[in-house]
Amino acid sequence: MLPLLDHIEPLAAEVGAANTVVFAAGRRHGHNTDVPGLLAALAEQGVTRASLPPNPPVLILGAGATACSALAALRALGITHVTVAARAPARASDLLATADSLGTKVTLTPFDPPLAPPDLLISTVPAGAADPYAQQIAARTLRPRAVLDIVYHPWPTPLTSAARQAGAAVADGFDLLLHQAAGQFELMTGSPAPLDRMRTAGLAALAERR
Repeated sequence: MLPLLDHIEPLAAEVGAANTVVFAAGRRHGHNTDVPGLLAALAEQGVTRASLPPNPPVLILGAGATACSALAALRALGITHVTVAARAPARASDLLATADSLGTKVTLTPFDPPLAPPDLLISTVPAGAADPYAQQIAARTLRPRAVLDIVYHPWPTPLTSAARQAGAAVADGFDLLLHQAAGQFELMTGSPAPLDRMRTAGLAALAERR
């Protein structure tokens, strides 16, 4: 999408991904609302820059576009060293380029439960791909203090269910979907997003899918 835009806001340019296009004065403006959406979803669960210790161990599952947005969100939380478990490390070049632009150090690892357990686990992989991590959390061999899983269908996921049962703070794919959509609403309308009404409607729609 980026080559088709007339203007790219700085955050989208840094991340290398835009998820929203606003048409204004005949120009196409690209924005990224995933990053503030990730931050808002985590903040609702008490995961903020003030609540985190300096440089906590963080693991991102996946190395695609959403992982790039997660790197930018983590930088806003003061985290600039992140481990990424990539299913296809050879295809992680865009992620590494984004890390360079953000000033973040990324350590790529195989897609296996880590030797050093993370305090914060962010899954950006499709439904089912994070199930081995869910099993590790359910067995209490992996004990993250906070988990965010971007999947919202099926919902809840095995990862978020296991994390909640283990007592972790959990932000799920619906939380991200809600907050990034609120950012889109505000960009497109210039009005505050009706967050409570959006949350109610979204939860009702997900309940119908179960």
